[in-house]
Amino acid sequence: MNIVYKLAIRNLKQNKRRTLVTIIGVIISVAMVTAVATLVFSFSDLMIRQTIADSGEWHVQYQDVTKEQLAAIQADEATKTVAITRDLGFAPLEGGQNPNKPYLFIKEYDAQGFTQFQVELSKGRLPHTDKEVVISEPVATNAKVKYEIGDRLTLRIGERFEQGGDHPLDQTEPLRREEGALTETLQHIETRDYTVVGYIKRPEWETAWSPGYTMISYVDENMIGAKDHVNAAVVLQKIKPSLFTHAENVAKRNGIESVQYNNDLLHYYGLSKNEKSYSMMYSLSAILMAVIMIGSVSLIYNAFAISVSERSRQLGMLASVGATKRQKRNSVLFEGVIIGLISIPIGILCSLAGIGITFWFMNPMIEGALWSSEKLKVIVTPLSLLIACVVSMLTIFISTYLPAIKASKVSALDAIRQTSDVKLTAKAVKTSRFIRKLFGIEAEIGLKNLKRNKRRYHAIVFSLVISIVLFLTVSFFTTGMKQSLELSQEGVNYDIQLSYSNGKRIDDRLLQSIVSLDGVTDYNLIQEFYKQAWVDEAYIADELQEMVKKDKGLLQGGKYPYEIKIHALNDLSLQAYANAVGANYEQLRDPDHPAAIVMDTIRYQDMDSGRYVQTKAVYTNVGQNFELTNSYKDNAEETKVSRVTVAALADQDQAPMGMSGAGVGGLNMIVSEHIMDQLADDEELANLQTYLYLKSTEPMRTQQEIEEMFETNLNVYNVYQSRKSEEQQILLTAVFSYGFIVLISAISIANIFNTISTGLSLRKREIAMLKSVGMTPKGFAKMMNYESIFYGVKSLLFGLPVSFAVMILIYRSFANRFSYGFTVPWLSVLSVVVAVFVIVVSAIIFSSRKLKKENIIDALKQENI
Repeated sequence: MNIVYKLAIRNLKQNKRRTLVTIIGVIISVAMVTAVATLVFSFSDLMIRQTIADSGEWHVQYQDVTKEQLAAIQADEATKTVAITRDLGFAPLEGGQNPNKPYLFIKEYDAQGFTQFQVELSKGRLPHTDKEVVISEPVATNAKVKYEIGDRLTLRIGERFEQGGDHPLDQTEPLRREEGALTETLQHIETRDYTVVGYIKRPEWETAWSPGYTMISYVDENMIGAKDHVNAAVVLQKIKPSLFTHAENVAKRNGIESVQYNNDLLHYYGLSKNEKSYSMMYSLSAILMAVIMIGSVSLIYNAFAISVSERSRQLGMLASVGATKRQKRNSVLFEGVIIGLISIPIGILCSLAGIGITFWFMNPMIEGALWSSEKLKVIVTPLSLLIACVVSMLTIFISTYLPAIKASKVSALDAIRQTSDVKLTAKAVKTSRFIRKLFGIEAEIGLKNLKRNKRRYHAIVFSLVISIVLFLTVSFFTTGMKQSLELSQEGVNYDIQLSYSNGKRIDDRLLQSIVSLDGVTDYNLIQEFYKQAWVDEAYIADELQEMVKKDKGLLQGGKYPYEIKIHALNDLSLQAYANAVGANYEQLRDPDHPAAIVMDTIRYQDMDSGRYVQTKAVYTNVGQNFELTNSYKDNAEETKVSRVTVAALADQDQAPMGMSGAGVGGLNMIVSEHIMDQLADDEELANLQTYLYLKSTEPMRTQQEIEEMFETNLNVYNVYQSRKSEEQQILLTAVFSYGFIVLISAISIANIFNTISTGLSLRKREIAMLKSVGMTPKGFAKMMNYESIFYGVKSLLFGLPVSFAVMILIYRSFANRFSYGFTVPWLSVLSVVVAVFVIVVSAIIFSSRKLKKENIIDALKQENI
């Protein structure tokens, strides 16, 4: 090791405090990069495992393939495994006690299918031939039909057809029934004999409203005849973006008409068939990685820049005894290598340990709140470690390169005379007379110091600006992520929906029986009917205005016909909702002056572009009136005009439990039952549709208890799986986002403390000189406070505009897939303004305390820290 490298190591040892702060900063930087990579892989792994548990492991499914087509799929180079599946149809369940599930639904799998589709055996064994079956446990527990292992069954299997329908109904279609009688029939019936060989857990992919209990038999390629068709569920060798094109080419070459993709599973691999989704993901990833690297570079760069400034005399002395530019440059780069070798392994280990502890605390919450069967695991892959190491090494290199170049240019004479860093021309340190008159001599001295040490001043301001940009952009990014996720979800905020198929109201007796069940935690009863309102062209939705420009015939008298959906809540539910949205409850119950809460924003997916859009349903204000009429009758006359006042406005996120959003050209109004009786005519009151929405701690058990009440025509839709999936995604997104904010905040605060404290340490001689000519401790404190104000104001002047610019870039990236209004996060902006001054003042106070203890004579003698 040559003398230059030995001096670099000695310098690190002598300046232990600065070296330690730099190492800690690099550790935080490395930990953040590692955490981001590990969190992405870990969350993806969790959602992949949960999706496989819920719907099976397959990536592409070829529908209705022949034996020859199946062979071609199996021989394809991209295929890893193929599961053969077939839906045989439905058979009547003799003796079943659940009127909502009168069928058995028979599926067939091969041996690979039992593995891929997570068939969980609870008793007996799986079938080995097409004459054997396993039965879902709810057949015994819910339908009250007992089958023993070894029992022989003769089933009449067919396809469900609605009366007058020409397309068969599948297992996802609810039972068709009116007035207690089935309005569907089984057709294309064939008889099959089976032997019961076991019981299975209820499959996750069997929806709660499915009309048939699952029964699974066996099929393999040797049993497929020349005219038979099966489905081929394929697990691919590699998951890559080209799989969509490849699957379509395979289907085209082999004459396969239908191809399905497991979009839920592929989504968690980071794949989507939608090009706009790709564009959004790549642009957001680029912005996020740039934000991380800029924050890390700013922290490490400042440490090395100050180090070079501090060592300028030493570097000059090396130059005076023959050190070359290359040796001086390598001296600084070598410091970066030493710090990197220490910091990178520690940063990675700290990150993994922190994530492991976080997951340990999170798993019980996820399992308890979201019924998740899978746990978060820390997934460490070679790729995630490689990403962390490469990004960290690149960050350290960029951070040290510019100071190294500066060090190589230090001349012996300038370094020894110390003329390169300090500017003392009158013009350079000139300040306004206004500063001295307004704030005093201390403020003027502080400002002159900032002007005299411009490089150090700029380094601190740059650190603050970067910290502001980091925090605001990440806050905006997390808000955008949550808003985009909410836009893409169906908005399911309940577990079970109940309604009568014949439009009958749910009476109080039945209502009390249901809501008093053990698992029910919350409920909402909504009665609905439709009206119409003519809305002036100036107030209609933007999308409708575009349509009207192309076709003026859509208007009548300058007005557009809106479909108004009236939702009536009972008094208890309405009072709670009115308080939540700031409406006057008594106004909503006044029959002489009908008033309603209007949902003036809507969310929908544009089918042409695939974008998720949040927009205004109508432009209106509190106090404005709508004139409601009945929908057109056969004689094309409108009847019973009713005037309704807008009592309050609410957006889709504030919708009552169970209320779905209106489409473009529609409007939701929420009224009391008293106003409903006032608005609806006799025909509308007779045809009111009533819905009861429930939340339950045990949705499946609650559904079973409701079905055991044997209420005819009562439709029960259990959608807890959809709600679970939505809440799970929102929770994981929030955890990831706020965890990232914590890391960003940590690196920002470390950056500011490091820069300010090191900068003050370099000013020991200057501060000692001021004290020697009479500056009091109070005056010194005032000078430091004014410097804090100058730092804070200057950083906000630069940081806020840059942050807004980055926010706009992020917003435009989201706009590739989602459309919603740009909103400035004023609360985050206010938090940043306060935090900047708090952190700067804290850092200066922390550093100043050490300077107060310094002896003036010793400090004046000292040339280096």
